[in-house]
Amino acid sequence: MDDVVYDRAGAGEPLVLIHGIGHRRQAWAPVLPLLTPHRDVIAVDLPGFGESPEPSGGYGIEPALVMFKDFFTDLGIDRPHVAGNSLGGLLALALGQAGLVRSVTALSPAGLWNRSQKLYAIATLKAHRALAQRTPPHVVRRLAATAAGRKALTGMIVGRPERLTAADVVEDARALATAPGFEPTAAQSRGSFRFTGPVTGVPVTVAWAERDRILARPRLADLRKVAPDGVFRVLPGCGHVPMNDDPALVARVLLEGSRQVTFGSRPSSDPGR
Repeated sequence: MDDVVYDRAGAGEPLVLIHGIGHRRQAWAPVLPLLTPHRDVIAVDLPGFGESPEPSGGYGIEPALVMFKDFFTDLGIDRPHVAGNSLGGLLALALGQAGLVRSVTALSPAGLWNRSQKLYAIATLKAHRALAQRTPPHVVRRLAATAAGRKALTGMIVGRPERLTAADVVEDARALATAPGFEPTAAQSRGSFRFTGPVTGVPVTVAWAERDRILARPRLADLRKVAPDGVFRVLPGCGHVPMNDDPALVARVLLEGSRQVTFGSRPSSDPGR
């Protein structure tokens, strides 16, 4: 198995957390104190991101499924709960479809797009990557030291950039600029790739950030095709990466999503437009 870097803490049923493209496992740090009293939480750096080396089996959903299956085995966990954001949300749904997990919670997952939405999302993320690569580190540090600078650097990604610390902004920019997995992962979208599911047999929660400026929120009817028995929610005031915007809300969604809910339950809110 690839030498995946991860943090593990807490007690209870295992819950694996998966970050998005260009991000790192520390994206989940704001919610960890709220999760670890209830779950054995495992936050991973995807291969080619954060501190994890590039994968030996290549990039894409199928190699990721193999990697996670081996990862679960090595950790001695059988069908953990899984939650993911963006690319991580897509992988969480794929793990649910493959029957490798006990429940799925996807926060603004990738792959539920049409062609124009996909092109916009990938172009926006590539622009952020280019900006991170071209901005000297001392300039990033200077910008991150002010609320206005943090908004300029992260306002497209998060809903409340003023809540980020300067240190997190600097490290996130470095991770985005240096991740060797960014280009090969983005290249996976060059075809007509779209995740259509269905994910059945496990509880599924899809929660979409209200202020998501990267991925458009799908219609409720399309979400029901992906997860026929899913629970669908909106995260008020949150951006595409919502964990720091409202840690209490995100933690509550993850805890509720990782309970053995009754199949067929319906959401209290309608995310359709």
